[in-house]
Amino acid sequence: MRIYALPTQLINQIAAGEVVERPASVVKELLENSFDARASAIVIEIEQGGIGLIRIRDDGTGIVKEDISLALSRHATSKITSLGDLEKVGTMGFRGEALPSIASISRLTLISRAGDSDCAWRVVSENSQVDNALEPASNPEGTTVEVRDLFYNTPARRKFLKTEKTEFNHIEVLIKRLALSQFETGFILRHNHKEVLSLNPAHTELEQQARVEKVCGEGFVAQSVNVYFEAAGLQLEGWVGLPTFSRSQSDRQFFYVNGRLVRDKLVIHAIKRAYHDVLFQGRQPVFVLFLTLNPRLVDVNAHPTKLEVRFRESRLVHDFIFKALHRSLADIKPETTMPSEFLAVNHEQGSSQPMPAELSRGVFQSRLPQKVSTEIERYATLGVSGQTGEKGEVPLPQSVNEVPPLGFAIAHIHDIYILSETVSGIILVDTHAAHERVVYERLKQQRAAGVIPSQPLLLPVRFQVTTEEADLSEKHSDLFNGLGFELNRLGPESLIIRAIPALLMQTKIEQLLRDVLADLLAYGTTRRIEETGDEILATLACHTSVRAHRRLTVVEMNALLRDMEMTERSGQCNHGRPTWVEISAQELDKFFLRGQ
Repeated sequence: MRIYALPTQLINQIAAGEVVERPASVVKELLENSFDARASAIVIEIEQGGIGLIRIRDDGTGIVKEDISLALSRHATSKITSLGDLEKVGTMGFRGEALPSIASISRLTLISRAGDSDCAWRVVSENSQVDNALEPASNPEGTTVEVRDLFYNTPARRKFLKTEKTEFNHIEVLIKRLALSQFETGFILRHNHKEVLSLNPAHTELEQQARVEKVCGEGFVAQSVNVYFEAAGLQLEGWVGLPTFSRSQSDRQFFYVNGRLVRDKLVIHAIKRAYHDVLFQGRQPVFVLFLTLNPRLVDVNAHPTKLEVRFRESRLVHDFIFKALHRSLADIKPETTMPSEFLAVNHEQGSSQPMPAELSRGVFQSRLPQKVSTEIERYATLGVSGQTGEKGEVPLPQSVNEVPPLGFAIAHIHDIYILSETVSGIILVDTHAAHERVVYERLKQQRAAGVIPSQPLLLPVRFQVTTEEADLSEKHSDLFNGLGFELNRLGPESLIIRAIPALLMQTKIEQLLRDVLADLLAYGTTRRIEETGDEILATLACHTSVRAHRRLTVVEMNALLRDMEMTERSGQCNHGRPTWVEISAQELDKFFLRGQ
C-alpha cells in the first residue's frame, strides 16, 4: 500500500472536522479570537441558524495589513512563538489557527483594521483558495469575519445539521455561556436581522450579577452562595445555588478555567460530592464558578475544541474545589434578618411537585450564609433533649432584635410540621427532616473527632441474620466500632449487640443494624464503605430522628429550632429535601387582600 501526501484542501477539511461540528462551533472559535484581541464590544449577526451567514464584528486591536493573508494560512498564529508558550497558554485560542479550517468548508471574508492604519483591508477565501490581493475596505478599528454557506462543499456534513431554530439556539446558549467569562465585553446578537440578545458591559458587581441572572434565571443570585477561596496557588470564586435552587437538567452549570469555558469530569465530580447530602435525588445544582491557576498547571490543548482540559495536579484541584464548596454549603444557616427577595422552592417550570400559584410566590428559604449572632447563641442552650430551666419555659424576647431567625414555635400542625412566628412572617418546619439533619451533623462531628460515644446496653440484643451478613459484621468490625457499636458474632447466623452510639438509645436497635448491614451488602468493598460513610451515618440519623405524628411540646419544638440555627446545612435533610419554608407577612397580606 502506497503512502500519499494529502492535498491542502483535504488537510484543512479534516482539521475543520475536529473543531467545527455545527455553526455554533464557528461562532466559538471566532469569539475567542475577539476576546484575545481585547474587544470591548462584539456584534454577532446570524442568518438561517448560521448556515447562511455568520458575521462577527469586534472593536479589538485588529490585524496589521501585512498579516491579514497570513492569518488564513495553516499553523500561523499570534498566540505562541515557542514550545514554552504551549506549556503556559494564557489565551483563548491561537489567533488565525481556526480560520483556514473554517475557510475550507465555507466562503470566508476577513476584514481588519489595526489602530494605526489609515483604512481596513479585506481578504477573501473560498474552498481554501485565498485571494492574496488585499482590497481596501471600510471598517472601524477591529476585525470583521464573515462566514457564508457553511458546509456548502461538504454535503455529507451539512445533512447532519438540525433545523434552523435548533442551530440558532445552540449559538444563543453558547454566547450566554461565553459572556459570563467576559464581563467587561458587550454583546449584541441578531438572527435574521432581528435583535435577540443585548448585553451591556458589566463593570460593577451589580451589573455582573444582572448578567448572571440573565443567563441562569431570575432569582439565582438571591438564592445562591457567594464563593471565594484561595489556597495552594488556586483561586475559586463565583456563585453556587442553594440546594433548593436546583434543576432537573445540568444546563445551568458554568465552570471556567482561567477564563475558558470547560466541561471537565474531574470538576463535575468534585462539585457533585460537595452537594451529595444536601441535594434531592435526581436534581442538578446551578453554579457559575471561575477557577484561576498558573497556566503551566493546566493543559488547555487536551481536546480539539478546548472544552476539556487536563490538570497537571488533578487531585489537588479536585480536593480544593470540593473543600471550597463543601465549606460554603455547610455555612448556610437561617439568617438573622430575612431578605426581601425570595424565590419559590419549586422555581423551575414543569416541576414534578407543582404548587398553587397563590402559594408558589410565598414559600422560601433564606438566601446567604450568615455568622450566627449573639442573639442566636442566647437561645442555643436548649439541646435536642429539650432541657430547659426550672419551669421548662423558653425565655420570651424583650425586643424585635432578640427574636432568633427561625422565631418561636406556636403549634405542631398534624404532629408533623412546626409552625413558628418570626419578625417577618411565619415559618413551617418538617420536624423529622430537620431533626434528621441535626443528628446527622452531630454524628459526623463525632466521627471527625475520632470517636462516637458508646453506651453499653443493660440487656444485650441478640438476633438472627444470614451467613453473608454475619461474615460482613466480622469483616467490617472496625467500621462498627468506629460508629460506636459493640457487635459480636455468636454463631454462623447469629449476632449480639452489647453497646450502641449514645445518641441512639431510643432507637429500635435490631432494625437499625439490619439496615446498616443492608448498606454494607449494597456497597460491597471496604473502600467503598469508607467513601460512603456519610450515607451510613445518614441511615443512623434517620432512624433516631423524631418521627412524624409524634406530638412535641412547645419546649421541644423551640429546642429543635435553636439546634437548626446552629447546625450546618440545616436547610435540607440528609436526602436533599427542604427542612423549612417561610411565608412572609407581605405574602400573607396578599392572600387575604389586605391593603388592596
